[in-house]
Order: sequence, then structure tokens, then C-alpha cells
Amino acid sequence: MNIIDWFVGLSPIVQALLGTLFTWGLTALGAAGVFLARQPSRRTMDIMLGFAAGVMIAASFWSLLAPALEMSEAGPMPSWVPVAVGFLLGALFLRLCDITLPHLHRSMPSDRAEGIKTGWHRSALLVLAVTLHNVPEGLAVGVAFGAVAAGLPSATLAGAVALAIGLGIQNFPEGLGVSMPLRREGLTRAKAFWYGQLSGAVEPIAGVLGAALVILARPVLPYALAFAAGAMIFVVVEELIPESQTGGHSDASTMGVIGGFIVMMVLDVGFG
Repeated sequence: MNIIDWFVGLSPIVQALLGTLFTWGLTALGAAGVFLARQPSRRTMDIMLGFAAGVMIAASFWSLLAPALEMSEAGPMPSWVPVAVGFLLGALFLRLCDITLPHLHRSMPSDRAEGIKTGWHRSALLVLAVTLHNVPEGLAVGVAFGAVAAGLPSATLAGAVALAIGLGIQNFPEGLGVSMPLRREGLTRAKAFWYGQLSGAVEPIAGVLGAALVILARPVLPYALAFAAGAMIFVVVEELIPESQTGGHSDASTMGVIGGFIVMMVLDVGFG
């Protein structure tokens, strides 16, 4: 039995777990960049952040919203209703997390920390910021594998794998984007790597929960797909694009967005 047949034979929850372990692994690989003698320039980081944003935008439509719309066509309501509701709930969920959980975006000074005020160290707030937006990525992968198990024609195993690959690729710059600021905050390279990769540990948890949810309650699938899309778009607009535009390389970071979108579109449409 080859590895493809072995993977196909696994339960969707195990598939979701393996898919999100892959995305976590690429977060760790990116965080390991802190051990390099020469660190990436700000221009390079801005392009990588833009690339991550482009991947998430494309994944939100091609891998999540489009299948959700197709699934909703057979329902009693207009097809756009479950998708619009799920999308809004996903954005509202991230907004609620944003105003309650203490965190700090990479480009902001310590006095601009968001969420409930705490005395936590800046490094902890930086890690929490990235951890927060890794939740919808893990959820998206889990829901995609759960949709395959539901037997819906618009959901394919190849599409779910393509989504995991695409989000994994964009996790590489995210891992580097958290370990590097931690290093500049004075942490050792080992600690900066450890906390950088730890920011992706939430993805397998969210992935397994997402897969289990849609398997147990198939009618919520369009809502769940749109929920993950809404949460990811919130992250893109609220964090990734603004941060990629503040370093004085807006044209380069914008092209990074275009490149990321194309890569994810090709993965999903071409191989999914």
C-alpha cells in the first residue's frame, strides 16, 4: 500500500490531524529561521506577510466560500443566507477574541497592546497575537476534511489536501515573523524558536474540532466553511496587510499578496 492509499483510508479526523500537524510543522520550520546567521530584511518580511495574506484570501474563496455556496443550493433558504451568516459569525468571533484576549501585533509598541490589559511581557503578547489568527487556519483545514467525509460532491480530498498545503506554505513566513521579533526582544535563539513554533500548536486542536463538528452535524457544514472564511479574512484585513504595508515596501508587499493568491488558486483549482 502506498502512502496515498494509506492516507485515503484514514478517518477524516485523523486526516485533519495530520493536515494541521503539517501546517504546524511549517510554522516551526519558519520559526527555525531565527538560527540563521543573517536575518531576512524588512522588505523580505513584508513580501512574505503579503504572500501569506494572498494565500488566505484565495483559500477563503476557492476552498471555503465557493463550496459552501454550492452546498447551500439544495437547502430550503437562498444559498447566500447560510454563507453570509457563517461568514459574519466568523468575523465576529475573531473580533470578540481581538477585544478580549491580550495580544500585541508585531509592528506596534507595547502600549498599543489589544484585549484585556495585563502585565504580561511583550514577548508573550506577540506570541498570542499569532496564535489567535492560527485558530481559523486550523479550523479551515479541519472543516475541509470533515466536508469530504460528509460525501458532498463539491468537497474533495484533493481539495482539502491542497488547502492544507497552501496554508502550510503561508505558515512558514508567519513562524519566522514571530520568532524574529522575539529574538529582537532579547530572547535566546532557542527560546525565540520555541515560542515561535508554539504559536502554531493551536492548529491541530482547531482542525480536529472542526472535522468532528461537521461530521456530527452535517447541516452546519456551509456555516462552518463560511465561518472559517470570515475569520481568516478578518485576520488578513486586521493584521497581515496592514503590517506588510508599514515598512516602506508597499509595492513589494502588494505583489506578495498577488503571488500568494495565485499559488493558492493554482493549488485549489489545479489540483483540488
